[in-house]
Order: sequence, then C-alpha cells, then structure tokens
Amino acid sequence: MKKIATHLWFDREAPEAARFYVGIFPASRMTSESRIGGTPSGDVDLVTIELAGSEFQLISAGPNFKFTPAISFLVACENAAEVDRYWSSLRTGGSELMPLGAYPFSEHYAWVIDRYGLSWQLMSTGGKPAKQKITPTMMFTGPQCGRAEEAIRSYASIFGDAEVGDIFRYGPGAAPNSEKDVMHADFRLEGLGFAAMDSAFPHGFTFNEAISFVVLCETQDEIDRYWKALSAAPEAEQCGWLKDRFGVSWQIVPTAMGRLMATSDEASRARVTRAFLGMKKFDIAELERAAR
Repeated sequence: MKKIATHLWFDREAPEAARFYVGIFPASRMTSESRIGGTPSGDVDLVTIELAGSEFQLISAGPNFKFTPAISFLVACENAAEVDRYWSSLRTGGSELMPLGAYPFSEHYAWVIDRYGLSWQLMSTGGKPAKQKITPTMMFTGPQCGRAEEAIRSYASIFGDAEVGDIFRYGPGAAPNSEKDVMHADFRLEGLGFAAMDSAFPHGFTFNEAISFVVLCETQDEIDRYWKALSAAPEAEQCGWLKDRFGVSWQIVPTAMGRLMATSDEASRARVTRAFLGMKKFDIAELERAAR
C-alpha cells in the first residue's frame, strides 16, 4: 500500500472512467470497487485502480467539483508512437490544450483533456527511461503563480522520503512569467514523484477539490501531525479533507478506514459512515467505537 494516492472526484462516472483508464495504460488493474449510502450525495461509488504503478482513487459523488488543468498527469512515453497511442485514446471525445507536435522540451508532445475533463500531458522521452510512468503535475496560476518552489520546499519539509529535484526557471524574455518563476520542477514525497510549474497567463482556473491527494496514516498522532502542517483553510475542513495554503486539497485518512468499511456488516458500515460525515479531522478511536 502506497502512502500517497491521487483522488479523482466525478459526478457519476467513476466506475466507467476507471475501466476506461485501466484499458488504456498497460500494467494497470482495478483493485477495489464498492458503494456506500447515507451520504449528502446519496449512494456514492468508490473505485481504486492502479495505473502503470500509480494508485488512483475515484469517487462518484455529484457535480460539486470539475477538473481543471491546474493538476494534470504527465505521461512519460518512450517514443512518438507511444505518445500517438495515448493521444488517440485520450483525445477522443475530449479536446486539446497544446496540439500534438514537436516542442523545444520534447520531440513529440501533446496536452489533452479527456472525455471526463481530466488533463494529460503526453511526452516522448526520446528513449530515456523514466522513474515513474504517470506524474501528477501542479500548475500554480493566478494569485498562486510564483509560489511553486515555495510549495515544493514546504511539502518536502512535511513528508518523509522527500527529495527536491531539478528546478528550471523561465529566465529573461518569458513575459508575463518572471524569469525567477518555475518553468518545470520535479520532487518526490513518500516515494511518489510530482512535478510543478508557475504560469502567469490568465488561465481562469486554479486548484480545487476535484483532484486531491490522499495521505494514509497508521496512527492518530500521524493524522494530527499532517493536519497541523497542511490545513490552512478551516472552512474547507470536512470528512478528512483539508486545503493547504497554496490551495491544493489533501485527504488525511486512517488506514483503518479501509478495514472498517470493508466489513459485510451493513449496520456497522452505516454507523461508521455517519460518524465520519460529522468529522473534520478523522478520529480513529471514534470511528472504531462507531463500528462496534
């Protein structure tokens, strides 16, 4: 079980989208699928998948949030033919932010939005091996533009097994971006690779709850520590969710939750659901009491 997983919020399409993504990426599989009731969104579907070695959790919970390119997924492709394969599948029913072609940073690249609104950057590495096939990429826009490096270093100070990699800046002549802004940077948290960039263009979007990152915690002390370090918007705290000072959403979740919700005892699951719906930060002892 990985420490950090990517969480995707759909209206009603989570199971359909999960099968679509698993069908596109090799070495991918569905790992769990369930449904819980009694939530403000009614019955919700929960699906967990593994895509090329990365864990994604998908939920169908209503039209509250929509994906934006503020967080996209960079796919490292060995060659142009692999880029073309992913482009053909992901572009169908969607759109393009950057058309398929050659760019200074890649001989073959495209930035597409798929049929569900999720953004993918498809990049040929020219045969160079990649440590991670799919990399979540944060784009700091609007009032957050210029804070990418600050965010990276903040996250690296909070999480274990963290490393700040290469940071490339725009340099002169890249207006409206400052020459000190981050054009691209890579970093690792708990062994999971991320990327980040600043963009001063008027995009009209920023981070929201449609894409969040789940942090699995073994103990209450661990939950308390991450919550204190990350939460910066009390009004966004609900059911283990929080928003940090850069606007990125995280879920601080006990590993015990999987066990409590996997029981065949429907009454116990319902009690646990009622308990966590009333919480901001998760309380493991209270959840265990609800289960009993």
